[in-house]
Amino acid sequence: MIFDRGAEHEQVVFGQDQGSGLRAIVGIYSTALGPALGGTRFFPFQTEDAALTDVLNLSRAMAYKNAMAGLSHGGGKAVIIGDPDRDKSSRLLRAYGRLVQSLSGRYITACDVGTYVADMDVVAETCAYVTGRSEAAGGAGDSSVLTAFGVYRAMLAAVKDRWSADGLAGRRVGIIGVGKVGRHLIEHAAADGADIVATDVNPTAMEWVRSTYPSVELVDDAATVTMADVDILAPCALGGAITDDNVDLIAATVICGAANNQLAHDGLDNRLMERGILYCPDYVVNSGGVIQVSDELHGFDFDRAKAKTADIYGTTLEILDLAKRDGVTPTEAADHIAERRMAAAVAHRGY
Repeated sequence: MIFDRGAEHEQVVFGQDQGSGLRAIVGIYSTALGPALGGTRFFPFQTEDAALTDVLNLSRAMAYKNAMAGLSHGGGKAVIIGDPDRDKSSRLLRAYGRLVQSLSGRYITACDVGTYVADMDVVAETCAYVTGRSEAAGGAGDSSVLTAFGVYRAMLAAVKDRWSADGLAGRRVGIIGVGKVGRHLIEHAAADGADIVATDVNPTAMEWVRSTYPSVELVDDAATVTMADVDILAPCALGGAITDDNVDLIAATVICGAANNQLAHDGLDNRLMERGILYCPDYVVNSGGVIQVSDELHGFDFDRAKAKTADIYGTTLEILDLAKRDGVTPTEAADHIAERRMAAAVAHRGY
C-alpha cells in the first residue's frame, strides 16, 4: 500500500492528464525547515512502482540535503513517467505545472534528469513555484554549474582528510557520466591537475570530452571505471552505482560524486568503511545545485550562491571528522547532523 511505502512522508500526490499524457508523482518528505524543494525527473520507468520508489527515496534525500546545505527548505521531489525524447511536450509540461500549483507552494520544483531550464520556463507558465529557470526569465540558469563546483569542493575536502594534501594534482579521478554535471566536473579536475578516466552511455557526451579534453582517457562502460585503479571514483549518472556485486571490486580510495542515491542499499556504506574506502555522502556532495536554485527564489546572485556552495568543503570535513570521532560511517554522521537540524526546526516552530 502507498501508505506503508510512504509512511515517513508528509504527502505523496499522483497526478495525470489524459489530454497531454502526463503521469506524475510528487513526494513531499518534510516541510519542517520550509517549503519542500527538489527537482523533477522525467524518466521512462518500467513500472509505476519503480517510479514511486524513486520519488520516495529522492524526496527523503532532498530533505537531508537541504538541511545539510543550511537552506530554509524541506525535501521534495517529483517524477514524470515517460521518455523525455518522445513524450515531452509543452502541453504536458503545462499540465505538470498545474499539478505543482495545486500544492499551493508546499513543493517548489526545479530541473533534474530529463528536464532542463527551458522546460522549467514552460512549467512556469501555469505554476508560480518553479526554480531553475532561464536567465532571460529571471532565473539562475543551469544548476549543473554549481553542482559540479560543489562536488569539486567536496573532493578537495576528501583529499585533505585522506592524504593531508591540497588539490587534485597527481590524483587519478574516475568519472561515471559526463553529462550536465560530469562535464563541468572534468573542467575543475583537469584545471587542478588531475589525471582523468571517464565514460558515458551517450556518444555525444563522449565526443564532447574527446574533442575538448583529449588527455582524458575514455572507456566503454561504467564497470570499467568502477574497477579502475583510481584515487577518487565519481559516480555522476543515475543512482545505484555501488552494489553488492561491485563493492568488493572498487579500487578507489575515495568515492565522491554527483549522482543521487549512489549506494544500492544502506548497508553498503559500512562495507566501504570496512574496506577502508572513504565515501562522501552524495546528498552533501551534490548540494550545489539546490543551493543555486534556492538562491534564485531571493533574486539570484551567482557570487553569493557560489560562496555558499564553496562551504561544502567545510561541511564535508565536519562530517568526516564526526564520523571518525564517533566511529560511524560518514553517511551516518551526516544523517545525524541533518536530523538534529530538522528536529530543532520542528521544536522551534511547533510543527
